[in-house]
Amino acid sequence: MTLDVATDLIIGFHAVQALLKTRPERAHELMVIEGRNDQRLSKTISLAQRNDVPIVRMKSSEMDAFANHERHQGCILKADKGKMYDEKWVIDFLSSLDYAPLVLVLDGITDPHNLGACLRSADAAGVDAVIAPRDKSAGLTPIARKVACGAAESVPFVLVTNLSRVLQKLQKNGFWICGAAGEAEQTMCDIDLTAPIALVMGSEDRGLRRLTRESCDHLIRIPMQGTVESLNVSVATGIMLFEALRQRSGGNCLEI
Repeated sequence: MTLDVATDLIIGFHAVQALLKTRPERAHELMVIEGRNDQRLSKTISLAQRNDVPIVRMKSSEMDAFANHERHQGCILKADKGKMYDEKWVIDFLSSLDYAPLVLVLDGITDPHNLGACLRSADAAGVDAVIAPRDKSAGLTPIARKVACGAAESVPFVLVTNLSRVLQKLQKNGFWICGAAGEAEQTMCDIDLTAPIALVMGSEDRGLRRLTRESCDHLIRIPMQGTVESLNVSVATGIMLFEALRQRSGGNCLEI
């Protein structure tokens, strides 16, 4: 089998089920492993049948090769790439909202596992859009989608050519740009995160790029109590996003 350039591979139960529930019109074909009939697979097959998605059973070796030997859990979905978001769309979309938006900006996250984890946190924290530069960044690969557990289908992920320009446009539209930096004097608790905010996280190894840093209104850090100097970028992203969510809930504990 070959994969068309306009087609995505969605791997793993969470990601596949999320797309079948939210964007079933994108699904082309569900591939499942032979000889497996557990509850998770049965649920996925049922979703596919409900949406008239063809189902093909394959040998384990065939699925491994098709997924480029990534851990697929015996479940792979071929689907249209879906809507492509761009700079104009995201500026227009955020400007149309009647509340203070929360945006996550990923400045050069290259590990698809980290990207997927950041998208998952963004979805959980109610982020309105995730923005990343087109170059030197991880894209929505099958790995990123799998780690995101469906968040890649629910949170707009926008690749832009010039990140600094987009940050400047956000500022003109009333956003405060807050960049995460371990050496910052202010912590995330010192800044009002209830306004329209774009939270900028730097790359795994170098942090914020110079032009990105210069575009920020504030540099903030996570208050650290132990001996480690930094956290994994996806962990730090989750902590900062949920501080924003805590503030937006009136400073109280979040209700589930």
